[in-house]
Amino acid sequence: MQQTTQTAIVQEKIGGYRWTICALLFFATTVNYLDRQVLSLLQPLLAEKFGWSNTDYANIAAVFQFTYAISMLFAGRIIDKLGTKTGYAWALIIWSLAAILHAYAEPLGRAVSPIFTTIGFTGLSVSVLGFMVARAFLGFGESGNFPAAIKATAEYFPKKERSLATGIFNSGSNVGAILAPLTVPWIASHLGWEYTFFIIGAVGFLWLFFWFIFYETPEKQKRMSAPERAYITSDSEPVLEQDAPAAAEKVSWFSLLKFKQTWAFVFGKFMTDGVWWFFLFWLPAYLKAQYGLTGTEVMLPLSVLYSMTMVGSIFGGWFPMYFIKKGYNPYEGRMRAMFVIALFPLVVLAAQPLGDISFWFPVILIGVGASAHQAWSANIFTTVSDMFPKKTVASVTGIGGMAGGIGGVVVTKVGGYLFDHYDKLGHIETGYTIMFAFCAVAYMTAWLVMKSLVPKMKPVNL
Repeated sequence: MQQTTQTAIVQEKIGGYRWTICALLFFATTVNYLDRQVLSLLQPLLAEKFGWSNTDYANIAAVFQFTYAISMLFAGRIIDKLGTKTGYAWALIIWSLAAILHAYAEPLGRAVSPIFTTIGFTGLSVSVLGFMVARAFLGFGESGNFPAAIKATAEYFPKKERSLATGIFNSGSNVGAILAPLTVPWIASHLGWEYTFFIIGAVGFLWLFFWFIFYETPEKQKRMSAPERAYITSDSEPVLEQDAPAAAEKVSWFSLLKFKQTWAFVFGKFMTDGVWWFFLFWLPAYLKAQYGLTGTEVMLPLSVLYSMTMVGSIFGGWFPMYFIKKGYNPYEGRMRAMFVIALFPLVVLAAQPLGDISFWFPVILIGVGASAHQAWSANIFTTVSDMFPKKTVASVTGIGGMAGGIGGVVVTKVGGYLFDHYDKLGHIETGYTIMFAFCAVAYMTAWLVMKSLVPKMKPVNL
C-alpha cells in the first residue's frame, strides 16, 4: 500500500502530459482507419451498382496499398525533414481531401479515362478508374500517419513505455474499424454512398485544431514539467541519441539498409501487414459471399470483431513490460512477447471448418487473429525506436511500411484471383480457406526470421 502511494506521488511530480500527445495520436489513427475502411463496407453495394468483380475490387484496393507502400518510403523521410508537427498535419489534410474525393469517383473516372487509354490501360470501367485514382491519393496521404505517430512516440516517451503508448494509439485503428460499420451503412442507406465518403472524410479536419494547439516537441513544450521532460530521456542510451549538430547530417536509405535490424523490421512488416489489410478490406465481402450478410446486417459481427482487436492492441503494448520488469532489455522483452502473440493467429485455421455451424465461429476466431495482429503491430513498430536513433525512426518506419504495403498488395491481388477462380467453380469458400491458412502462419514465420536476423539487442551506431 505504501509502495503504491509512493509511486503515485512520483508520477504526480513527473506529470502526464505525454499521455495527452498519445491521445492525439489515438484520435488521428481512428480517423485514418475510418477513412480507409469506408470502401470495404460499401463494396457489396458498389459492386452491385457498378458490376464489379472480385478482381475489380482487388485492383482498387491494391492501388491504395501499392501507393501507400511506395509513399511510406518517402513519408518517413519527409516527416523527418519537416518535423512531426508539420508533417503529421499535411498528411491528414491530404488523406482527408482524398477521402472526400471518393464521392466524385464517377466524374473523376470519366476525366482520367482518356489518359489511361493513351497509356494502354483498357477494359477498366469508369467507376473502377475513378476509385483507383481516389484510392491512390488516399494511400499517399495515409502513409504519413504511422511514421509521424511513431516519431512522436519516440520523442515523448521513454523506451520502457513506448510499446504501451504505441498499443494505445494503435488501438485507434480498432476504434475506427468499430465506428465504420456502425456509421457507414446507416449514412449510405439514408443519404447515399457519396455522402458517406464526404462526411467521414471531413471529420479529420476537426483533429487539426487540437493538434496545432497541443503539440510541440518536448524541448519547446511549455505545458510539460521539467521532471517529465527528464523522465522521457531517463532510459536513453548515448549511442541512440545522435542528435548533436555534428551528427545531424542526412542519413541515406542505403546506409540504413546495411543493418540487419532494418531487414528484420522489413520482413516482419512484409509478412504480417497484408493479413490485417485482408481482414480490413475483405471481411464484409466474405460475410456476404458465404453467409449472405449485407448492409446493416454486418454491423454487429464486424463491431464485435474489431472490439476484440482493441483489447489486443492495448494488451500487446503492455505485455513486453512484464518481461522488461523481470530484467530483460526492451528488445528481448519485446521479442519474447511477440513469440507468444504469434501463436494466437493459428486459431484462424479453424475458422472455415467451424463456419458451417455458425458465422459467429469465424467472426470470433478471426477476431482473435486480428487482435493478435494489433498486439504484434504495437511491438514491431517499437523495435525500431529500441535500436535506431530518433532522427532515423520515421525513415526506418517508412521503409518497413513500404514492405508491409507491398505485402498487402500481394495478399489482395492473390485473394481477388482466388475468390474469382473458386467462385466460378462454385465453391468460393476454398479461396477463403487458403487465405485464412496464410493469415494463421504468417506471424510465426515472421518471428523466426526476425529472431534469426537480430538474435540479441544491438543498437544501431550510425
